[in-house]
Amino acid sequence: MTDDETPKPEVLPPPEPEVVAETDEPDEPMVSEPLKLVRIASMTQAMLVEVRGIELDEDAVARLQSVHARTVSSLREIMSDELRDELDAVVLPLQEGASEAEVRVAQAQLAGWLEGLFHGIRASLWGQQVAVQRSAMQNLEALHTLDAKEAKDKDEQANSSGLYL
Repeated sequence: MTDDETPKPEVLPPPEPEVVAETDEPDEPMVSEPLKLVRIASMTQAMLVEVRGIELDEDAVARLQSVHARTVSSLREIMSDELRDELDAVVLPLQEGASEAEVRVAQAQLAGWLEGLFHGIRASLWGQQVAVQRSAMQNLEALHTLDAKEAKDKDEQANSSGLYL
């Protein structure tokens, strides 16, 4: 068998990594401004901790309610449509003149949703990393297989190229 007759193994391109995404549109990011999201989430959590142990007067409740509404509005601006719909379904708007307890519950709910969002983003990134590692391992295995095949072919050629009597 000559070099021309030896079939070469086909090297396939690596598979596309599976991207775990929460949106139907691949071009739309889940969050358009991640740093703003982190700042808002940190502020929400800090406010929740600060007001936990104190009794709020009417002005403080009104202020907290106003901050809550602006926070939700700011989050809506940077979220994908799917996350915006989820935020709207989970975090209901406060009615004018909400009680102290209602405002505290709304803040805690928002902080919890943001925490869940961060866990979801971490899980998505982890899934992408696993897919990339799997793809890299498949490529490495394909290269090792190709190298072994080429080495075997060279050995066969060296053994068969001698003179026969």
